Amino acid sequence: MDIKVDRYAVFGHPIAHSKSPLIHTLFAQQCAEAMQYQAILAPLDGFAESWQAFVAAGGRGGNVTVPFKEQAFALAEQLTERAAQAGAVNTLYFDQNGQLCGDNTDGAGLVQDLLRLEAPLKDQPVLLLGAGGASRGVIEPLLQAGAASITIANRTAAKAQLLAEHFGSKVSGCALTDIPAGTYPLVINATSSGLAGERPAIAPEVLSGCTFAYDMLYGKEPTAFLHWCAQQGVARQADGLGMLVGQAAEAFRIWRGKTPATEPVIAALKKALA
Repeated sequence: MDIKVDRYAVFGHPIAHSKSPLIHTLFAQQCAEAMQYQAILAPLDGFAESWQAFVAAGGRGGNVTVPFKEQAFALAEQLTERAAQAGAVNTLYFDQNGQLCGDNTDGAGLVQDLLRLEAPLKDQPVLLLGAGGASRGVIEPLLQAGAASITIANRTAAKAQLLAEHFGSKVSGCALTDIPAGTYPLVINATSSGLAGERPAIAPEVLSGCTFAYDMLYGKEPTAFLHWCAQQGVARQADGLGMLVGQAAEAFRIWRGKTPATEPVIAALKKALA
């Protein structure tokens, strides 16, 4: 008897570097799910058409990466609360009525990884560097996980303050050069500075109370930010590989109703990177 294999995909531009096909293949094996997952290079001006062609060919759901998260947000007929808060969608699926739903699992992936690593989060002040899409998607999940407060620091203070206004009194914004004095046990870098081998321009004193530094980017070597944090004496550092696997696990749960274990997949990815 033929087993029906459900099709999923990740859409991006570029996309060849994506680890999502490997991650979801490992999840499917682990959970004994009959599914296939591919990477699709969508034209910069043709995301919606690429998605519709995939669905017409039997596609059941998808992930969306740079630069299509806002386009996926616009395409979705229903949005989850966390997607609405993030202003971006990275996971698409159909509900029981056949409506296209958009979700954002980035924040859930970050929180899952921070909890896995036993980072200082609950009842602690968090310093979040950067006020772009990566930050916006994780603020509400960090608050729900029990962060006492979140200070968003950005190159331009106005952008950080504007973002903070969406989230209530526990969230404030400032410039990278004007971070309020205080202790921030957890500092998260949500800027893309590491792509250029650079780090956010914050003063060393900002790290005086930091015991855990996290960078959403990941690679074979520690990012410039994590390398600098280690030099400043921060006890623990982690990159965003676990967040990548965590957000994928949340998407898998949405699609298949099963929550895969992330540890063995993170280990396999680290091996592949090395």
